[in-house]
Amino acid sequence: MSYEYNIKSFDMKNTIQLLVLIFTFSIITSCATRQPNHKRITVVKVAPRGHKIVQIKGKRYYKWNNTHYRKTRKGYVTVRL
Repeated sequence: MSYEYNIKSFDMKNTIQLLVLIFTFSIITSCATRQPNHKRITVVKVAPRGHKIVQIKGKRYYKWNNTHYRKTRKGYVTVRL
């Protein structure tokens, strides 16, 4: 009788540990989900004549109308600094 009790308690202990493990992983993975990015991206094909080239932390940005842009293949894209 005591042997059966030990097996039942062992199964219960494993079950509880498994549930705690599943719960922990569900919390961790739910915090790491990626949020969709629904921002509109403005692309300017050609920089205007009055633009300035500025270097910030070793990277080149283009500035006009108090807005910073980054050069890409498709044109200039606004960035937040």
